Amino acid sequence: AQNNWDINAQKGIPSKGLLQVIQPTFNAYHVPGTSQNITDPVANITAAANYAAHRYGSIDHVNSAY
Repeated sequence: AQNNWDINAQKGIPSKGLLQVIQPTFNAYHVPGTSQNITDPVANITAAANYAAHRYGSIDHVNSAY
């Protein structure tokens, strides 16, 4: 999945993958040993979870639909 309409896409860095991560965030929070491909499900999810933990202290503190 790739978001081609939001502000990130307008800036040339669309969100990609299951958890809609932009490439700079993926690169910063990538987990060694997982794929370097941002659309790989495991790599995308682990990078996004690392970002959420770093940014919000826990994935439980992320405002979301659940």
